Amino acid sequence: MIVEDGSWVCCRLSGTQARSEQGSEKLSGAAKAMDFRVKNLSNIRRFPSPQDGLRAVAERAPQAEALVASWMTKLRPIFARVHALRRRIATITVAALAGLLFVHVMLGANGMVVYKQKRAEYESLQKRIALEQKENQLYTQRIQGMKTDAKAIEKEAREQLHYARPGEYVYVPPDPVRPDPPVNHSARR
Repeated sequence: MIVEDGSWVCCRLSGTQARSEQGSEKLSGAAKAMDFRVKNLSNIRRFPSPQDGLRAVAERAPQAEALVASWMTKLRPIFARVHALRRRIATITVAALAGLLFVHVMLGANGMVVYKQKRAEYESLQKRIALEQKENQLYTQRIQGMKTDAKAIEKEAREQLHYARPGEYVYVPPDPVRPDPPVNHSARR
């Protein structure tokens, strides 16, 4: 709300009637006045205008030109030397990149060293699979023989189950006696 003298007054609803600071005029509705009038304008900082910035740049342009000229006189021989050596620099850069690529290919996460290790592991696993398949084949032949061959069945029954024919005696050697482990007294303290 704008008061007659041009200052701003903010109102909020509070259930009672409010008045401005002067107390002479009543505010409409149930509102409470808050005064946002600025008393002292000297404390407020003024933002620079775009023209001020351009003026400052234009005033400092000769200094900036002199600074760049001094830099150029210092850097011109360096640029000339780099320009003369550009082929060597390019060759060295390409060689360095090729070296890095070679190291990455050889020693990287999926490099040749890892590839050779995986290849050796693969070959050892293939050999193990072949051995296991041969062993499985042997067991299947043995099982087939047990099912059909009477002599093989008898042999297994005698060896594994200690069966005997009538009138035969089966001798079973006693289990070997294991000696007691040596007594170690170092644990007692």
